[in-house]
Amino acid sequence: MTIPTVTLDPAADGWAELESAALLGTDRRPLPEPAGPPALLAAAAAVDRTDPAVALLDLAALVAVRRRAGATALPAPELPPVAGPDPRPELPEAAARRLAVLVGGRAAGTAPANLAELLPQWLEAALAHGYRLPGALVPPLLDTARARSELRAPAVALAGPLGRWLADRNQDWRFVHRTATEPVAAGAGPQVWQEGLFAERVTHLSRLRRERPQEALELLASTWATERAEDRVLFLDALQEGLSAADEPFLEAALTDRSKNVRATAAELLSTLPGSAFATRMAERARAVVRLEGRRLSVSPPAACDAGMQRDGIAVKSPTGRGERAWWFGEIVAAAPLSRWAADTGLDPEQLLRLPVGDGGTDWTDDLREAWARAAVRQQDADWARALLGPVPRPGRAGRAAGSPARLLSVLPAAERAAWTAAFVQTHGLGDAFQLLGACATPWTPPLSTAVVAALERAARSGAYPWSHSGVLGMTERALAPEAAPAVAALAADAAPDTAWAETFDRLAGTLRFRAAMLAELAG
Repeated sequence: MTIPTVTLDPAADGWAELESAALLGTDRRPLPEPAGPPALLAAAAAVDRTDPAVALLDLAALVAVRRRAGATALPAPELPPVAGPDPRPELPEAAARRLAVLVGGRAAGTAPANLAELLPQWLEAALAHGYRLPGALVPPLLDTARARSELRAPAVALAGPLGRWLADRNQDWRFVHRTATEPVAAGAGPQVWQEGLFAERVTHLSRLRRERPQEALELLASTWATERAEDRVLFLDALQEGLSAADEPFLEAALTDRSKNVRATAAELLSTLPGSAFATRMAERARAVVRLEGRRLSVSPPAACDAGMQRDGIAVKSPTGRGERAWWFGEIVAAAPLSRWAADTGLDPEQLLRLPVGDGGTDWTDDLREAWARAAVRQQDADWARALLGPVPRPGRAGRAAGSPARLLSVLPAAERAAWTAAFVQTHGLGDAFQLLGACATPWTPPLSTAVVAALERAARSGAYPWSHSGVLGMTERALAPEAAPAVAALAADAAPDTAWAETFDRLAGTLRFRAAMLAELAG
């Protein structure tokens, strides 16, 4: 038997006529005859035409089978290029299982109340060890980072080439291409700067500033005149890193900006450059308002806010509700170089802070110390910050620190911050320690961790409720040294059964053990 060769011609097989007859009905449209090769025509001739509707369906079945059987397969689509090579060692199996738990948010047994809070620590440690992720864990991690912008940089770095490959194929992960984790190539980024979203532009400027400060300044200057005022403020903030005398002309010009917020930001940046013309002007004003007279500091606040002061970012009206003269006085002292006080008086910060302050009728001590504290934070002067903090005050006595002690602490080295805070917690407990603890590097040092655990024990014995320390307790889960787990477990065992403190200590001990196991797995 010879099988005829059929040449498929969809346009000439009569399918359109069959569709028309089916839509209009065989009583209004005659039963069509399919077109095509002899084999199809012979099969169509054998169809029973007694019932036109049934015959129409039989003919349509013949043409449909012929169409499917005679269809030519399309060429196979070209496969996309594979992801680039990633030479980093793969994450240990136990650490991979831990990451699956962290991004999944569920764990059995005594585990942290909020696993998501531990994910930043895990990512930081994994990056420090130089691991790459198993491919199956990259999508869930990118999904998590999509919802939490603070995780994007470490997540993208860990995802590596595979993460960028996946981002090309899933618009939900397009943030990967906007989250730079590698040095900016010379001359790179003009399209991002000209066409990117605001967040992309800030990120690009910040990275460029970190790597090539002058190039970043030139890029900002190229579009400065056309930027919105609210954007100019945030772009100026990006100049804080790597700030140098080379930035002074640009910032001096920004002092005449039409936006008062831009002017204030430019003035604050200039105040951190002790050798700038701005700092010199503020030093001269400071000499006029604070003078050493014998063994006291005489204060003469400005009588008016002249044009020069306004150009240097000092507002005429106080935005804080303070008196105008006190406001002008504080702004001048906070912007003056701290080095000028020793140069002009021959006294160190400790000696200056011991002097009485006044103008003959008003005590300006608090105003002066608050302004010096702002200057110490701006200029990152550890000697002044240390002197302003002073020793931890005894219970019931006011301390020396002006402004925010936590901000002054942030200027000191990490070990000194932890030691001062540990002494504060030992003396005053946890009631006023939240911001101080937040200023300390994590994980907390063993002495600070020991002080916090002891303070929690005292709080439990005093009859206080755990939720009165909820902020500190949340912080301890993330920051307490994991080595403190046995001490916390002992507190849980000593607490009265089925009480809030027993549950709190039990959960905290479980969190610390979880973190210890997490870090041990990454260490291999």
